[in-house]
Order: sequence, then structure tokens, then C-alpha cells
Amino acid sequence: MKQGLMKKKDAEEAGEIDLTPMLDVVFILLIFFIVTSVFVTEAGIEVTRPEASTAEATSGDLILIAVGQNGDIWIDGDQIDPRFIRARFELRLVDAPNSAVIIQADANADNEQVMLILAAAREANIGDVSISAEG
Repeated sequence: MKQGLMKKKDAEEAGEIDLTPMLDVVFILLIFFIVTSVFVTEAGIEVTRPEASTAEATSGDLILIAVGQNGDIWIDGDQIDPRFIRARFELRLVDAPNSAVIIQADANADNEQVMLILAAAREANIGDVSISAEG
């Protein structure tokens, strides 16, 4: 009688599936996808963009710069002094030489700040500058 019980227990143990290797593979895949994912950069503040009939979609390496209602300028989540815009552009161009600048100006913002950004982009030799609008 004991031999019958022993054989039954051995058969149950032999039929178990070890999930450890599968979990290792799942964690390796998870780490791979986290490392290779592309993160979206934000300018730093939410702006109300003006409407335009000629709005086009853009892609590629983008430098997002936002101009708030009060004329404050934001790049990469940091409020920046207008005198240092060109330096910030040049730092970003080191990482991605063919970057384009997207200006997200609030509909109620002063155009003087936008003109300062356009001048800084020209001085930093950035040829592709766009103003973001609602299409």
C-alpha cells in the first residue's frame, strides 16, 4: 500500500512546472522595453495655442519652448531667462544636431518674446522653427 502512495507523489512532483525561468525572461523583456522607450519632452507649462488654418504635424528631434500668458519662457520644464535661450538651444544641438524648434506661445502672449526666441534660434543656426497652433 505504501508503494502505491509513493508512486503517486513522485508522479505529482514530476508534473509540476517551474515558473522561475519564465519570470526571469519576462523581467528581462520589461527592462529592455523600459530602457529602449522614448520619453516625450514637455515645455513646462500648458498654453492655449492660437488657431490656424494651415497647421501641419511635425516629427523628429524637437526642442519645445513655451511662452506663457505673462511672457515667461519655459524649456524642458524650466523657466528660463530670455538672455540664455541661445545657450540652451546650443546645448540641445550638441545632443541632436538636426533639431527643430517648436514655439508654443499662448494666444494672449506678447509677440516680443516670440521674436526673441526666433532671433536666438537664428543665432544658434537652427533652420527649422515652427509656431505651434490648433488646426
